[in-house]
Amino acid sequence: MYKNIEKQKNLKLKDMVDYQPGQVVSRTLVQNSSVSMTIFSFDKGEEISTHASGGDAMVTVLEGKGRFTVGGEVFILEEGETLIMPKDIPHAVFGEERFKMQLTVSF
Repeated sequence: MYKNIEKQKNLKLKDMVDYQPGQVVSRTLVQNSSVSMTIFSFDKGEEISTHASGGDAMVTVLEGKGRFTVGGEVFILEEGETLIMPKDIPHAVFGEERFKMQLTVSF
């Protein structure tokens, strides 16, 4: 079920993706019909444009600060903060500064 991740090892999720200038970088850890889990890094000013998901999406910021726009409402999240983005509600993600997040989508 898990991929791209070592098992039976103490890990820091934020260390699993590096920052790349001018890019959003992702590393998928789980992908199946029930759940998707991905770690992202965003360079400052980078974004994922508005889209909707077929499942409820939970994001937890692992480092830095990101801006999440969900159904037109803006949320600024910092390290350790979590937000649920409901299924079928348009949302977007923007790097207020360089930041890393964990995304878990439940279908």
